[in-house]
Amino acid sequence: MKIKKVTIRHLNMKLKHPFSTSFGTISNKGFLLLEVEDEKGTIGFGESVAFEAPWYTEETMKTTWHMLEDFLIPLILDREIRHPEETIELFKGIRKNYMAKSAIEGALWDIYAQQTNQSLAQALGGKKDKIEVGISLGIQETIEKQIEVVAKAVNEGYKRIKLKIKPGWDVDVMRVLRENFPELPMMADANSAYTLADVEIFKQLDEFNLMMIEQPLAPDDIIDHAELQKMIKTPICLDESILSLEDARKAVEMGSCGIINIKIGRVGGISEAKRIHDYCEKKGIPVWCGGMLESGIGRAHNIALTALSNFVMPGDTAGSNHYFEQDIITPEVVVKDGYITVPQEVGIGFAPNLEAINKYTTTSKTYK
Repeated sequence: MKIKKVTIRHLNMKLKHPFSTSFGTISNKGFLLLEVEDEKGTIGFGESVAFEAPWYTEETMKTTWHMLEDFLIPLILDREIRHPEETIELFKGIRKNYMAKSAIEGALWDIYAQQTNQSLAQALGGKKDKIEVGISLGIQETIEKQIEVVAKAVNEGYKRIKLKIKPGWDVDVMRVLRENFPELPMMADANSAYTLADVEIFKQLDEFNLMMIEQPLAPDDIIDHAELQKMIKTPICLDESILSLEDARKAVEMGSCGIINIKIGRVGGISEAKRIHDYCEKKGIPVWCGGMLESGIGRAHNIALTALSNFVMPGDTAGSNHYFEQDIITPEVVVKDGYITVPQEVGIGFAPNLEAINKYTTTSKTYK
């Protein structure tokens, strides 16, 4: 493929329900959408999952646009690219900025799948025709409201519930939820809100038969996580600490975790995500696909990735209607009985809804 044109759009979509974590609350999802066109007129779409503020990683929408405009897009315009995996080497001279890199690479994978006449899942080597789906639930105003939203998710058929915790909203909440849902597969996500000094909290969480505790300690740590894992029974799952295959290798060798959450944007793209998946499969480390409140474009990429064999735990790829009144793809992502069907159509398997994309676009710019 020879890239002739790239368009960046800034979209803003209102969430149906505010989403609260230990970092704060999000009511509107702003993000960048990339439309990449090659010389044959094939168009691929990619999504940057960077937020407006640097609370998850150091990247923001503004820094992502800067990196795309000034560094990454110039590297692909008018360049012959045989396979999307080439971007790993092509972007190697630019440190980090993984969410910016991922947005371009996702669009190139879309083009590649179309040009090779296969679905994105097939292009990645995925064999599943449907994937199990979990859901991530934000912190609610009261325990009663938390019980209510969990019950709603259970009734909708989700296979696993992820609950956000933070200091002061952890053991007592999980105890009540476990009493109300004794057999429900549940996990807790701390988003790095604790330190090793909080080990007694995690020992108490051991009582509740959780699937895992996700990223309890610092976002750049693997050493303290290894110490904590020795002291508790519940498997630790690493999220923010894993930015690359090399990070995954070190964490596994140190015993820092028993599970890894793979997010395409966090690790720099689908190619690196697949490399981490393949390594973990060889090492017997289960993986699952995390969510970043993506629109349908990013959600489609997550579905395709999750079709790979070692994604053995339900991911966070909930249905479109859980988050948005209207998504930007047709058809929208639908969960049925706790599963999402993996599209077999060529490309990402969903058609971009250009009317909706234009409706939610606040700014755009084209490069060629």
